[in-house]
Amino acid sequence: MKDYTYLIIGGGMTADSAIAGIRELDATGRIGLISAEPDGPYDRPPLSKGLWKEQPLEAVARHTDKKNAALHLGRTVLQIDVGRRQVLDDAGEVYHYSKLLLATGVRPRRLNSASERVIYYRTLADYHRLRAATGPKRRFAVIGAGFIGSEIAAALTMNGQQVVMVFPGHGIGGSIFPAGLADHVTEHYRRKGVEVLPRTRVSGIDERGSQLVVRTDSVGEILVDGVVAGVGAEPNVELARTIGLGLDDGIVVDEFLRSTHPDIYAAGDVAAFPSPFLHRRLRVEHEDNANTMGRLAGRNMAGANEPYHHLPFFYSDLFEFGYEAVGDLDPHLETVANWTRSNEEGVVYYLDQGRVRGVLLWNQFGQVDAARELIAAQRPFSTEELMHRIPVATPTSTPSG
Repeated sequence: MKDYTYLIIGGGMTADSAIAGIRELDATGRIGLISAEPDGPYDRPPLSKGLWKEQPLEAVARHTDKKNAALHLGRTVLQIDVGRRQVLDDAGEVYHYSKLLLATGVRPRRLNSASERVIYYRTLADYHRLRAATGPKRRFAVIGAGFIGSEIAAALTMNGQQVVMVFPGHGIGGSIFPAGLADHVTEHYRRKGVEVLPRTRVSGIDERGSQLVVRTDSVGEILVDGVVAGVGAEPNVELARTIGLGLDDGIVVDEFLRSTHPDIYAAGDVAAFPSPFLHRRLRVEHEDNANTMGRLAGRNMAGANEPYHHLPFFYSDLFEFGYEAVGDLDPHLETVANWTRSNEEGVVYYLDQGRVRGVLLWNQFGQVDAARELIAAQRPFSTEELMHRIPVATPTSTPSG
């Protein structure tokens, strides 16, 4: 049996950050990490951004193996015995822990397709698989117009591939952007050569020789060389459910990131945490949350007892467009925009009875803290006030991750 002071289930950015957090307070405690992936922790955003823009592959590694922690890769946890504080993996290995962190992340939702050739884009292995499939005159269907779909469609197009996007919404990014901005982005993709098919649902995907056939409800069959699906994700809560932890679209944690069992913590994509500023539980699937929450979970496992009151931000690169955002980006809320050029550079505020619930910084960078302050204020703002709270300027460059 392997004996650890701190045991982490999951091998993503959250897990790596948790190890760093533990080491800030405990230099000698034994740390073990169990991950189903064959690779150690790595940065995920470059999989759909920087790696398609000449960022070297080695730059994504987190080098967790150099942080005085034992990595057990390619292993799946089958069982947690809370009473004995033991974990069993699929190789029959047993691990004992004093503190346990569930950083189990999410898994992609799957389409109605029996084909194993559909790429549900999530991991480094998925990146290698998609990169290997690219080539001259290759055509790809990208299913979905959210974060993964919009970024992969842009990445493939910029790398000389033909792309058709298929999704049920009215425009790219329509689940978070105001309608006018979503329409503008959609037309921009068309100008870049992407075939965009909104209001179209996929009814199935079949193999036809070396190609794939995407069957739709409105435009018939689409013949392609590859399919990438980005249709959302579901939190991996099965282990938490088997031991009776509280669940609410994720593993319920308190402000110190403890689950409903005092020795078991959860963090990252899988954790549903209370936000004192938005007055509800959040579950956030983005880099800033993974890094910040993971670090604090590690510190709290080591005895820090610090509350997680952070408002995570997220970002994306879509051809020449780039944005940073924080809070609730719900297009059903009232929105107020301050543009230097309509839908090109500016700030969009998402309001509930005048209170700022979310801020979209469109081709504006370095203003996330100012956006957080507006949300934390929890008071009504007039439109005139908002026009002067975050300076708007024409950007000179767009960051890439």
